[in-house]
Amino acid sequence: MPDELHPRHIAIRVAEIAAVIGLVAIAISALPGLDQVRDRLQDLDPVWLAACALAEVASCLGYMLVFRATFCPQMSWGLSYDISMAEQAANSLLPSGGAGGLALGVWALHQAGMATGHIARRTVAFFVVTSAANFVAVVVVGLLTFFGVFPGDRSVIFTLVPALIAAIVIECAWLSPKLLRAFGRPLEATGRERWLDRVREAIYSGLHAAADGFDLAKELLRAHSFGVVVGSFSYMAFDIAALGFGFAAVGHVPPFGTLVMGYLIGQLGNLVPVPGGIGGTEGALVGMFAIYGVNVPDAVAAVFVYRLFQLAVPALLGAPAFILLRRKLMRIHDRALVCKPLSVDVVELPARS
Repeated sequence: MPDELHPRHIAIRVAEIAAVIGLVAIAISALPGLDQVRDRLQDLDPVWLAACALAEVASCLGYMLVFRATFCPQMSWGLSYDISMAEQAANSLLPSGGAGGLALGVWALHQAGMATGHIARRTVAFFVVTSAANFVAVVVVGLLTFFGVFPGDRSVIFTLVPALIAAIVIECAWLSPKLLRAFGRPLEATGRERWLDRVREAIYSGLHAAADGFDLAKELLRAHSFGVVVGSFSYMAFDIAALGFGFAAVGHVPPFGTLVMGYLIGQLGNLVPVPGGIGGTEGALVGMFAIYGVNVPDAVAAVFVYRLFQLAVPALLGAPAFILLRRKLMRIHDRALVCKPLSVDVVELPARS
């Protein structure tokens, strides 16, 4: 097991996050100038808090659905739940912008007997399909908000520009397999610097694995895989709903276009390498909503509520799943049976046109 995923390191991360949340709560309750934020947090509606928690549970289940559909549709639901929820907990606790969860999944699938190449390609595909939902949402919501279909700020900068950037990223991703393979052409070995040849071979293999992963993601999307399409959309949509319920709990929900665009752009703060994205995500979300004209005390209180549930729910679901996962993997006798139909990299997808 990677050292970062050892239980004692996870426990340290839990303590760190709890300490940060406690300090933020103390600061909100004690610092001058935050009276409006305190007022909103004191009058939280418990019904909306329950809705926020349920939305985060649904988001986690969407993650499980797309995980199972991408890596092995024949895997048992129990093992799929344990791996995906453990990944979600790692995403909440590790300072890796989501890479911690993927690393845990790679380790678990390897322990379960899945081939390294198979894991590499499907890890890339998983990252692509889960990210695709966000970029497609930016394009669709940005355009529909600009044309007045969705309520929200209709300025070009906050609607068309993000939509255009997202569309360019989608197009680049769609064409990336050819580009990756072009840059990944094998170089002729020199026979002098063997370590350099090994580095070149590793880069070549990595680029081709990435290209294969992008191709697999495209095939899964073309095949309209229920688990991939519904799972990736649910993973994103219910998380947005949780943020909306956080706003409802403090008293005011922004227009739909503003809520979705602020969420999608603000989530880039999660790339800041701190446990759970704490600090970076909150700052980015509040900053984006302030730019979109949302009342700052409302945004601060709502984001604080949302982030509590976004961190706590995956951790509470994932910690027991992680313990059960380790026990299951230690008891597996015939590991190939964990995902036997795909143990030899058979991909049951339509032939390419």
